[in-house]
Amino acid sequence: MKKIVTGSLAALTIMTCAAIPASGRTNPLLEPSTAPFGAVPFDKIQPADYEEAVLEGIKRHNAEIEDIVNNKEKPNFENTIVALDRSGQLLNNSFLALSNVEHATGDTVLMNMMQKLTPILSEQETAIILNDKLFQRIKKVYDDRNKYKNLTPEQMRLIDETYRHFAENGANLKGKDREKFAELSRKLSDLNLLFSQNVTNDTKRPENTLWVTREQVEGMPESIIAAARADAKDALAAQGKPDEESLYMFSLFMPSYSPFIKYMPDSKLRKELYIKYNQRGKGGEFDNTQLVKDIANTRLEIAKLFGKKNYAELALQGTMAGTPENVYALLNDLRDNYMPAMKKEVKTVEDYAREQLKDPNYKLEAWDYSYWSDKLKNAKYAFNDEDMKPYFELNNTIDGVFGLATKLYGYTFKENKDIPGYHPDVRAYEVYDRDGKILGIFYADFFYRPGKSGGAWMTEYRTETKDDKGNRSIPFISIVCNFAKPVGDQPVLLTPYEVETFLHEFGHSLHGLSSQATYASLSGTNVYHDFVELFSQFNENFLTQKEFLDSFAKHYQTGENMPKELLDKFITASQYAAAYACVRQLGFGIVDMAYHTIAEPIKDSDSIEVFEAEAIEPVKVFDALPGTGFSTSFSHVFSGGYAAGYYGYKWSEELEADAFEAFLENGIFDRKTADKFLKMLQSGGTVDPMTLYVEFRGKKPTADAMMRRDGIKK
Repeated sequence: MKKIVTGSLAALTIMTCAAIPASGRTNPLLEPSTAPFGAVPFDKIQPADYEEAVLEGIKRHNAEIEDIVNNKEKPNFENTIVALDRSGQLLNNSFLALSNVEHATGDTVLMNMMQKLTPILSEQETAIILNDKLFQRIKKVYDDRNKYKNLTPEQMRLIDETYRHFAENGANLKGKDREKFAELSRKLSDLNLLFSQNVTNDTKRPENTLWVTREQVEGMPESIIAAARADAKDALAAQGKPDEESLYMFSLFMPSYSPFIKYMPDSKLRKELYIKYNQRGKGGEFDNTQLVKDIANTRLEIAKLFGKKNYAELALQGTMAGTPENVYALLNDLRDNYMPAMKKEVKTVEDYAREQLKDPNYKLEAWDYSYWSDKLKNAKYAFNDEDMKPYFELNNTIDGVFGLATKLYGYTFKENKDIPGYHPDVRAYEVYDRDGKILGIFYADFFYRPGKSGGAWMTEYRTETKDDKGNRSIPFISIVCNFAKPVGDQPVLLTPYEVETFLHEFGHSLHGLSSQATYASLSGTNVYHDFVELFSQFNENFLTQKEFLDSFAKHYQTGENMPKELLDKFITASQYAAAYACVRQLGFGIVDMAYHTIAEPIKDSDSIEVFEAEAIEPVKVFDALPGTGFSTSFSHVFSGGYAAGYYGYKWSEELEADAFEAFLENGIFDRKTADKFLKMLQSGGTVDPMTLYVEFRGKKPTADAMMRRDGIKK
């Protein structure tokens, strides 16, 4: 979600040599878009256009950087800091288009293009950071910043953040250390990309699917059975084989894997797919085992160039947490509060399974937890996620989620079918504020398809900015999900978890759409990474609010509102599993910190399985099976920008739970409270996040609200 703010004078020759010859055809990415609102002209773009536009973007960006460096005037805010922030617009927009579409489609041509361009872009980014003439101009403005009398707080913030970005990324390095940093940065970029693509490619291997019969899926929800039947039919057709109606296929992609683990009655089959899922990136053509070590070691080597003991010390600069000690203080505090409750939860599930199986010696395993936990939830609370699905028909849910922004902030959404998408599934909407002014364009890509990266995410195709006259360049914001596609004439019905995911990513989208910053570097989601999840996780709270649900959660057949009794069961049932969910997240955060607080390199002979197991021991729930683990598929950390940052989910959860209590105290749609929260959404990175939060809440946050919500504290 970050803007590319660096370029490379040294890479100019490389770019010129690599450029694609003109074919006489106009590249739509190199011309002003004729699509509504200047949106990305996806309907006109051919794959080669992305590469040509990126290469041309680098060329122009390099020229813009050279103009800044060679400016004969004394460095000042406008000719150095602002000029840098506004440079590279073509490069940024064309690369966002390429990388986002590649991630959302899994197109092999685009994946190869990313492999080719990523190291070049990394070299360019490093070269500009290490451009000493440019840094000296930035440093001069930074040193003189208190002499400027007419700068706004946002402009002062831009100076500080620009200097910090360069200083923390190598601009202060000298001599051989600079050369080494450039080399390591290129290496790390290549490793990150290869790791990500290995996970995607391994996940979609035919060998990582599981084929079962109708008899074996008996007892699973009919919607899941229908989706597995449709997936089997599509897979057989893709292989040129005739359809066999008795076969059903499950894969490692979330719309398939998650319900399989939760509902498949056969423990042996659950275990089989669980092992496949937890062996992604282990061995074979797409092995990430050595990459995990290489990435962790490269980051350590970079940290030592800066005089840091470990990479976490370096990465946590410019965050709310600030230091590894503060991260561990959070993780350990949550561990101490949640572990006792988690152990009770798991013991209760195991006892229930023993009772049902009439086996007093039965041992609950990781692949059994979701299945028996769901069974217990049904028995204890007479609740099943499937009971809520009829109330979450997709189109009604879209109206409801959009309506949340209307009730809180006065935003309205209008679908525009003339705005092209990169795939037929993509829907595009114009978004307007309370006064009827255009806020931005919102793309929604809801459905799973083969090759598409798993999970859900928010991204952008253009960052919100303002020019010198205050004219606003509207942002182009996108969310991507992996909901199951409709089967035949059946409506798409979402699980509560999928609605929560939608609300989460929509919160990120509102952060980008609401931005009222002037400068791209401080716009929208360009905030400290342990602050950014506040706005997404805050939205999830509304899933438990009857007043919100009554606006859209109506039975798709009868039109009746979701009964309060069903919602109450959902809330109670959610609390009962809250400790397990928290500890699971703590495990990811602790393993992330373990890799990034090493003081010495991990040896080639060292076992990643052992490293992961030792790190997770303080919050271990189940014993790991030999040959399994999550490190080799931990994309958030090894390719997704969350290195030494996964703790941010819990840090932000502390913030959002505390923030939502303000709405519970004043009314969930209270205009005054919503307006104060909207100010945080609009501010982006223009203000220190704790300052913003205290202004909203009147105090610093604590974890008490989160623990009250989870039933850990009264």
